[in-house]
Amino acid sequence: MLKNKKVLIMGIRNKWSIAWGAAKSAYENGAEVLFTFNGEENREKVEELISEIPNSKAYECSVDTDDEIKACLEKIKKENGTIDAILHSIAHANTEDLRNNFINTSRDGFSHANDVSAYSFVAICRIANEIELLNENASIVSLTYHGSTKVLEGYNVMGIAKAALEASVRYLADNLGPKGIRVNAVSAGPIKTLSAKGIKDFGSILNVVEEKAPLRRNVTTKEVGDVVSFLFSNMSRAITGQIIYADSGYNIMGI
Repeated sequence: MLKNKKVLIMGIRNKWSIAWGAAKSAYENGAEVLFTFNGEENREKVEELISEIPNSKAYECSVDTDDEIKACLEKIKKENGTIDAILHSIAHANTEDLRNNFINTSRDGFSHANDVSAYSFVAICRIANEIELLNENASIVSLTYHGSTKVLEGYNVMGIAKAALEASVRYLADNLGPKGIRVNAVSAGPIKTLSAKGIKDFGSILNVVEEKAPLRRNVTTKEVGDVVSFLFSNMSRAITGQIIYADSGYNIMGI
């Protein structure tokens, strides 16, 4: 499905992450896979992880400033040429803003969560377009969660950031559509990732999904990754500006 395509997975952390599930799916479907990670101190463990995918490369990429994003993407283009798809798997909120009630979110915490989790996607799309990193009919995908539209205890400011991310997907799809570039997001069901550990009583969320979702089970990183591969592929060439749920159907339930 992705034969002869080159994809960039931005924000790889470890083997439990959705980004890794997406990377494995993309590789199994024929893609050449590139990665970015945050923090030079993480290079050794990231390179050890991605060694499981032949011919993959990893680049340190901070999203703190536009200049840092541009330098990273320009290096990727210089060393690999243009690419066909990007997965944005980058999000962060301060621990205290997830543990405390949302009403107590600090101004700095609110700004931080939205900057890293939502604005970084806007910046990456803009800069990738400006430097002509993307091939014709490219696909850009981000990752979101049901807490963007419903109140989930402990998700707090991250829910606000994901709501901003989802709105950004729609506006970016409109802006980039004339160039044939598609922009979508996958709303994954809850998965035991490193990020999920910051959410209070996360285990109870998994139990509720298993009990209430139409499929009566939780999802895996590979299953979500397969949806990303579909959105990367030409099979989804008529889909843009959408939030695609991969959550065993939990989002349709009223109780």
